[in-house]
Amino acid sequence: MSKVIEREVATLLAARNGLTYLTVNDWTLLADKAVRVQFKKGDLLVKKGKATNGVYLLLKGTAKVQLHSAPTRTIGPGEVCGDMSFLEDAAASANVLADENVEAYHLDRPTLQSLFELFPHLGSRFYRSLATNLSRRLRDLIGAQSETTTAG
Repeated sequence: MSKVIEREVATLLAARNGLTYLTVNDWTLLADKAVRVQFKKGDLLVKKGKATNGVYLLLKGTAKVQLHSAPTRTIGPGEVCGDMSFLEDAAASANVLADENVEAYHLDRPTLQSLFELFPHLGSRFYRSLATNLSRRLRDLIGAQSETTTAG
C-alpha cells in the first residue's frame, strides 16, 4: 500500500462520523477501487433532485449539507455524502456544497456492487456503517428540533 493511501485510510478510520464498522482491509479495498475527485470551494458534490450513482468519502476539506427544513450541517474528512441517494437509488434530498477545496473518493454503484459480491462481509459492514450514520443524523435532527420546540 502506498504512503498516500495509508494516510488516507488512516483519515477515514479516524473519522468520528465515518463508516465506523469498516476495517483497515475494507478501506484499502475501497481506496483501491475509488476514483479520486476534487472540488473547488463553492462546487456541488451532490445536487438536490439528482441521483448520485454512488457515494463520496471526504479525504480533505469540508462541505455543507444544505436542506431547507434542517440546520446546515458541516461534514469533513472521513465522512460520507450521497449515501441516501445511493441507498434508495433515487434523487438526492439535499445539496452538498464544498465549503473549501475538497478531495474525496467517489465509489459508484457498479464498483461497490462488484466489491460486495466478491467480499460479502465488506458489504455487510459498509451497509451497517451507513445505517448507523443515518440513525445518528436522525437523532441529531430530532434533538435539534426538540431544542427549538422547548426554546420557543
